[in-house]
Amino acid sequence: MALLLLMFSQAVNAACVDAVVLVHGNTATPASWDNTYTYLLSKGYTSSDIYRPNWGSKTCAACNDHNGTEETPVRNALVTALNQSCTGKIDVIGHSMGATLAAQQIDKLAIASQVNSFVGIAGAFRGLLSCGVYPYNVWNSTCGSKGLSVSSPFLDSIYGTRFGSKVYSIKSYIDQVVCSTGSCLVYGIHSSSIWGENATYNYNLGHFGLQTDTAVQQYLLIK
Repeated sequence: MALLLLMFSQAVNAACVDAVVLVHGNTATPASWDNTYTYLLSKGYTSSDIYRPNWGSKTCAACNDHNGTEETPVRNALVTALNQSCTGKIDVIGHSMGATLAAQQIDKLAIASQVNSFVGIAGAFRGLLSCGVYPYNVWNSTCGSKGLSVSSPFLDSIYGTRFGSKVYSIKSYIDQVVCSTGSCLVYGIHSSSIWGENATYNYNLGHFGLQTDTAVQQYLLIK
């Protein structure tokens, strides 16, 4: 009986992993994470370990920003994941605008110490040159004060903040969104790079391929 209890305890411990929160990008859906979701399941995660909040308008990309109704689903997913995680920690992976939205909510909830790994994929942490430099040439909500214009009040509010014990970025120099003006650099630094990051990974992939085709790398960064 003692041996059986020991074996059961070991099995439970082996199955205990950080809950994972996957935050999709602007106008995308949770299904955009299907490759990552399927790969995590193949590595021993269960569906109850993985949270994919559904946020924002799906038809108006220019309407979404980092304020109000966009925040709520992501905040709720982070809180629920933390409450349910058997390790007491979570891992967070965000794509595109979902990366900065996840970062904002981690900061607002003051839970960075409970985030084991934060992975920002194709995020515009330093702003989108296509949005202009705030407050000039800011033409919609996505580029506004709560959006991704360079030096927007929103981006300035999270600059320098730590989003997890380990922080990583996945980026590309052919990203058709972050680099749409022909340059990916904001004040000489790739906009997808995150201050204080532990490592960054470059891929010869487009904006959406960075999310769908790097599932293995994403897993390696959170395992």
